[in-house]
Amino acid sequence: MTKSPSTLGIILFIATMIIFFVAYFFFSGINYFETSLKINAFVLPIIYAGAAFWSVKSFWNKNRVVSFKDAFSRAFVPMFIGGILSIFSIYAFLNFVDKDAKKLLNYQYVQRQKNELDTEYQSARKIMKHQKDIDELDKKYKERLPSFSPEAVKGKDMLTASHFSGYFAAILIFYVVLSVFFGAFFRTRSVYQETENQE
Repeated sequence: MTKSPSTLGIILFIATMIIFFVAYFFFSGINYFETSLKINAFVLPIIYAGAAFWSVKSFWNKNRVVSFKDAFSRAFVPMFIGGILSIFSIYAFLNFVDKDAKKLLNYQYVQRQKNELDTEYQSARKIMKHQKDIDELDKKYKERLPSFSPEAVKGKDMLTASHFSGYFAAILIFYVVLSVFFGAFFRTRSVYQETENQE
């Protein structure tokens, strides 16, 4: 069964929101931010890439000739629709429905940065042999610590509209690269088959 790219986009949007709410209801504890990162890094890219592939492949199976533009569009449109609807919905939910979840994510984001700083500091200090280098490292570490104080992070917000726009811009690059790959791959195969048939 072949679905239109826009229909697949709506399906991707629904799947994304289901995953978001599963994480929200079952993992919104001390590892909420880490879980969200892993979902965005591993789960969603696989789902979106799989949907794009299926969209192009099903179209390719039913058409003797598939141009790069057709294949690119078939891959890009579902991901774009699913992605942009998801971004808007998640932004609205975190900023207008459950602001406590937003505060938790922001807090865990800052804590993760602090933990990374501590880890890097401890690792670097272990391998340094000269006291001069150790003193310099200690100085830089102490200079960074005030940026993690409650006063410094009070207004820190990684879930603003501008930040979400930046996230989507990065995701958009993934969509374009993947769509170019599928466009080139399926166009090449269709042209090759057409040449074989003519011979």
